[in-house]
Amino acid sequence: MSIFISLVFYPKVGLIGLWNVLIPAAPALLVIEGGLWRNVCPLAIVNLLPRHLNLSKKKIMPAALQAKLQLAAIIALFIIVPLRHLIFNTNGGATAILLFTATAVSVSMGFVYDWKSGWCNSLCPVHPVEKLYGGNTLFSMPNAHCDQCINCSVPCPDSTPNLHPSSSKKTTYNHISGVLTIGGLPGFIWGYFQVPDQSGSITYQNLFSAFEMPVSGLCITLCLYLCLKKLVNKKSERVLINCFAAAGVSCYYWFRIPALLGFSKFSNDVVLLNLKNAIPYGSILAITVLTTVFFFWWLVLRKPNHKSWVIRPEFAKGAKHNKTSAAIPQTGV
Repeated sequence: MSIFISLVFYPKVGLIGLWNVLIPAAPALLVIEGGLWRNVCPLAIVNLLPRHLNLSKKKIMPAALQAKLQLAAIIALFIIVPLRHLIFNTNGGATAILLFTATAVSVSMGFVYDWKSGWCNSLCPVHPVEKLYGGNTLFSMPNAHCDQCINCSVPCPDSTPNLHPSSSKKTTYNHISGVLTIGGLPGFIWGYFQVPDQSGSITYQNLFSAFEMPVSGLCITLCLYLCLKKLVNKKSERVLINCFAAAGVSCYYWFRIPALLGFSKFSNDVVLLNLKNAIPYGSILAITVLTTVFFFWWLVLRKPNHKSWVIRPEFAKGAKHNKTSAAIPQTGV
């Protein structure tokens, strides 16, 4: 709420708070403790307000529709992020409208669909990233939202240990969204950081420039993933997924940390703390190398601990649950 108010009345402060504080911290949080983010996400809180106030129609979203919305979510992510260079990184009012629209959609879904099925587990653009980065969480958090499980989503993202974007392959939509997320995100992130922020009116030329590198990077790593996927067996597929997850989050911090500390290659990047004249570039390089080593260790080399993001609550009376659901641990650490 404070960031939204700042974006409206103090745009520079709001933009720094959102893009240079909250968003840079989010990927690491999703990797280390995804359950914490799932518990405190502002959009999740407003989405679940109708349910907690007993104003929701409590419909269970059909699996087919949920699969389509999950594909829409990753496509929305690939559209919104490049637009940051043209609008959202520099325009507080436009960013406030974006957040208000997302909030309105999430609340509307909450009035219709039960628990997290209508937004958090389907249409939220951050959810694909949660599934990619959160596959080896530190421990299971208590569930701050769901007081009973009605299997609104199968598999439940919150309560399925070592979840990843391809965990559900029920439909073609599930398969496409999983492949796009795993294979496309690392190259997409790399491409995003090859483009400077632009000011002025939006033209076809700068619109093309904003999307050219992210989409090109997406296509390259997607093709690489599809080729490697054919070469590895089923047992090694999860390792391949973890490698792409580590590559994505490492690439993000490889570029984002220097930019925040004044070492960006683009002069118009907003700096959180300018250390360019205080420390040598070698120090920044060492930090980025260490973060890369850490994420590959955490996601690829570290032994899976079979923990879900949050602890599954008791099943509601009459709730249909399959063997997979019943086998999921009901306790945390």
